[in-house]
Amino acid sequence: MTIPFKANLDGKVAVVTGGGGVLGAYFSKALAESGAKVAILDLHQEPADKVAAEINEAGGKAVGIAANVLDKESLEAARAIVEKELGTCDILLNGAGGNNPKGTTDDEYYNAEAVKNNPELKTFFDLDPKSVGFVFDLNFLGSLLPSQVFGKGMTEKKGCNIINVSSMNAYTPLTKIPAYSGAKAAISNFTQWLAVYMSKTGVRVNAIAPGFLVTKQNEKLLLNEDGSYTARAQKIINSTPMERYGQPEELVGAILFLADEKAASFISGVVLPIDGGFSSYAGV
Repeated sequence: MTIPFKANLDGKVAVVTGGGGVLGAYFSKALAESGAKVAILDLHQEPADKVAAEINEAGGKAVGIAANVLDKESLEAARAIVEKELGTCDILLNGAGGNNPKGTTDDEYYNAEAVKNNPELKTFFDLDPKSVGFVFDLNFLGSLLPSQVFGKGMTEKKGCNIINVSSMNAYTPLTKIPAYSGAKAAISNFTQWLAVYMSKTGVRVNAIAPGFLVTKQNEKLLLNEDGSYTARAQKIINSTPMERYGQPEELVGAILFLADEKAASFISGVVLPIDGGFSSYAGV
């Protein structure tokens, strides 16, 4: 991949959770191209190894590690491997997260008549508590626990930072996805809280809030077979002043900027929107 600029990350050790995913792979490769040694943590070994291999083949230094961000023992085992293979962590990028269909409604607005006509319609009142809890755990605990496991060692070094991944949903929740929106709002709040908590140690804590991207994971929800936008996708475009969707690589510049100690040395507690103006637009 081609990065927009090269940050000064030589000698740094970066840990990326969810590093085997679509966005995690972009983040991992960008950090490696800027000189960091990268540990790609993923729930499954195969995707972590794949990204690590691509980085190593390109001349970087990376290792793939299977780890569960909801299991502290698993994360501590991963930390031991990271420290053995690469050294102690300087940059933690909490990229693991996601949604669950059982935490999502079928309807945008509740309509009792529609429910009578379609008993199978999943409304807010039908959401599965365990699935809602899973979404909160994956996004919130999935950032909190790695921050505990890798963050403590950061307090003993200089020039370290943590980057979380929030979302536009944290600013204004989208219809249908209450669990995901609430979980990402928690991430933004946690980012600010942890920034203050870590402030006396020199560890900076920030987050990015991506807007709407078209990736292989969501293209079927946003695009019709002929390539045109679905009705929901068109609503998003209508609320985005730049009138387009973002690309995963357009998140990279913000990650590198926040990770670079010289570039962002006095920035902490910030949640940076990368959204084509979505969060600034009131619709009129």
